[in-house]
Amino acid sequence: MLKEVGEAYLVGVKTFVLFPKVPDELKTNLGIEAYNPNGIVHRAIRMIKEKFPESTICTDVALDPYSDQGHDGTVEDGKILNDVTINQLCKQAVSQARAGADIVAPSDMMDGRVGAIRDALDSEGFTDVSILAYTAKYASAYYGPFRDALDSHPGFGDKKTYQQDPSNGREALVEAALDAAEGADMLMVKPGMPYLDIIRRLKDNSNLPIAAYHVSGEYAMIKAACLNGWLDEKSVVLETLTCFKRAGADIILTYYAKQAAQWMAEDELL
Repeated sequence: MLKEVGEAYLVGVKTFVLFPKVPDELKTNLGIEAYNPNGIVHRAIRMIKEKFPESTICTDVALDPYSDQGHDGTVEDGKILNDVTINQLCKQAVSQARAGADIVAPSDMMDGRVGAIRDALDSEGFTDVSILAYTAKYASAYYGPFRDALDSHPGFGDKKTYQQDPSNGREALVEAALDAAEGADMLMVKPGMPYLDIIRRLKDNSNLPIAAYHVSGEYAMIKAACLNGWLDEKSVVLETLTCFKRAGADIILTYYAKQAAQWMAEDELL
């Protein structure tokens, strides 16, 4: 991890998002490993901050990597318990801030979690820790490679009861207004390319910075096409990232960050 961070630093990428791969024996319905101060994310934050103190660390706030149910929340009788989950998320966010996180990013999509996390952080003295809200996170088919890597597929059913309907664009505006009112500092749209219209809608209707998440399925499709010789990787990646900016994204979360920064640096030298 530190090698990867160091290589990214050399090309000007200094902001990193951490996602954990948690051993199955540590997973529970309440996801208590999420706020273990010696857990994998907390150790990772401290390691990066020690070696690269000027880096910006963003953490994922959600229970699915820690859940034996594979869902973003605590489950009872096949249903997600919204308020019980929020209590766990607040513990997770505070523990991450205590470890040194600069930004916490609730990706769980529970109702009211942004306000609760803001209150929890403030009450513990972490008023400068920002919240990047997954405001428009869709129940998308583009998350497959990520869930394979983290082994975080739902144990039953799907996530359509708390993630957004891909056919509904107006809901994003409702969620954006709620997240802003609850204290979010930035708003995320996920996935990216299939939802450029949502990025533009949020940009036109909010004064907060808008982030786009170029997700694993999008990355994997480009990679596969380029490996087969069907696309020129550099050209298509830089065009894709430019599309996010054109649509209104102020922040782009992408697995291509380091490579794209290298390409852009090379172009500047030409």
